[in-house]
Amino acid sequence: MGAKPFASSGDLADKEQTLEVLADGVYALTAEGDPNVGAVEGEDFLVCFEALATPTAAREWLARLREHTDKPVKYLVLSHYHAVRVLGASAFDAEVVIAHDDTRALIAERGKQDWESEFGRMPRLFKEPESIPGLTWPSVTFSDRLTIPLGGDRGELELRHCGRGHTEGDIVGWLPQQRILFAGDLVEAQAALYTGDAFHLDWSTSTLDSVAALDAEALVGGRGAVARGRDRVRAAIEQTRHFLEVMIREVRAEQERDGTLKGAFDACHAALVGTYGRWPIFEHCLPFDVARLWDELSGVERPVIWTAERDREVWDRLQG
Repeated sequence: MGAKPFASSGDLADKEQTLEVLADGVYALTAEGDPNVGAVEGEDFLVCFEALATPTAAREWLARLREHTDKPVKYLVLSHYHAVRVLGASAFDAEVVIAHDDTRALIAERGKQDWESEFGRMPRLFKEPESIPGLTWPSVTFSDRLTIPLGGDRGELELRHCGRGHTEGDIVGWLPQQRILFAGDLVEAQAALYTGDAFHLDWSTSTLDSVAALDAEALVGGRGAVARGRDRVRAAIEQTRHFLEVMIREVRAEQERDGTLKGAFDACHAALVGTYGRWPIFEHCLPFDVARLWDELSGVERPVIWTAERDREVWDRLQG
């Protein structure tokens, strides 16, 4: 058997996009495990959630959205700093770009390296990369909670920081009136987790507890299908928690027996592949997931910056 293609570099097949209307004026676009995006109508404006990897890709999403509404985009919400979520922002022409305080700091610290890293890992998502004007910078940030009144009888959109998880600065978008949650990459529904910049111990406990406590009736995760109904929402949250808990158990056990990073990767792969191995980006993510978790359990508080060079080194060491 030949070496596995690097990350998602061999995934070149187009994915079928599905636009779903979750409630009056609430939209989600899913794409067979590619990053999800969403939008919420205010009385006379739109809030868009996530920006995709390039302006060209974002404009295609906006063209689908314009089949339902012609309201201008007033707010663009970025759940975290990863390139495939933010670099398409210029296409929205939003008045306000919102993110967490830590997301802005992470863009300043490692945004350029992350752009180069993700382009190498997932080239198909970067449709017409020359359309990217540069790093995306939020114009408004917050630390705990920010509320956007939607006007009329539409209620409000609450943006919340539930704790450290997929990154330091993840935020969710919560519609309490409709009981719909845009969870970003804090929750995946039938898609593997990327945890290369994560805080696994917080994420698997207090952060997911805070997400679950919202008691959503529909949940749009970072990837995968929309979870509809409380049972499926809970299942998506618990699937995410289980993936994290298995990794923590296996990596901790390998460290306790004075094992190696490769041993930890092999143990995690064996423990997870039966349940998650056929889900999107499993093979892509796991080497980077295990490398970060190994560091975290070794006392490295903040994730080491991923560069294109470090990506290849870790891949070749663990998955090559």
